[in-house]
Amino acid sequence: MLLKAAINGGRTRDEFPAVPLTADQIARESAAALAAGADVVHAHARTPDGGQTIDPVHVGAMVRAFRAAAPGGAIGTTTGLWTCSGHEERMRLLAAWPEDALPDFASVAFSEEGAAEAAELVLARGMVLESAVWSMADVPALLASPTLHHNVRILIEPEEEDAVAAVALCRAIAAALRDAGVTAPILYHGFDGTVWPVIRAAIEDGCETRVGLEDGLTREDGERATGNAELIAAVRALEPVIA
Repeated sequence: MLLKAAINGGRTRDEFPAVPLTADQIARESAAALAAGADVVHAHARTPDGGQTIDPVHVGAMVRAFRAAAPGGAIGTTTGLWTCSGHEERMRLLAAWPEDALPDFASVAFSEEGAAEAAELVLARGMVLESAVWSMADVPALLASPTLHHNVRILIEPEEEDAVAAVALCRAIAAALRDAGVTAPILYHGFDGTVWPVIRAAIEDGCETRVGLEDGLTREDGERATGNAELIAAVRALEPVIA
């Protein structure tokens, strides 16, 4: 099972004092997550004040630091509209990501304006594409996209706060995608209270999954995790118990 480490997202130091923010911190945390059993890393570049960004200067610095710390590893990042002023700026920034420090893959959320165009640019720049859906309402836009069959995986990210509802939504969206002929691997992941039930469902369903400080700060027993490496190791330990 592919396991992705989502090491920081938009988490703040108030939420988790050791969340990696600088390029060097992201690189070190990424290397530790890979050593703990992650297959790939998803990280958000951050500005000096901690904000999330897709500015080419910060994305390039993050990727270069990662490659120095984790040779042969793969890192991806977001293209989320919350990192900039809107779709037009997103397209300008993605087009300016440095050729010598492109992320290996990038995620595009089909809940957002301009997602299909952003997905086409990700591929045109030579990166691997992941497309994300957050609800059943996002599925038609994904299925209509010209990049549908060029995804390395489809991410299902339920916004439901109830764990049972989140798992049910993951499974319903996965079924709709398969019924529509999507053959790419599917990855489920939750947020905070839904993280561990969704991970268990992903393992049960033979899907990919992810874990890390972006998604949740606690182990399955509810205790605060020490960091990304502990969360990764916990999923790897859970896998043979469920599979």
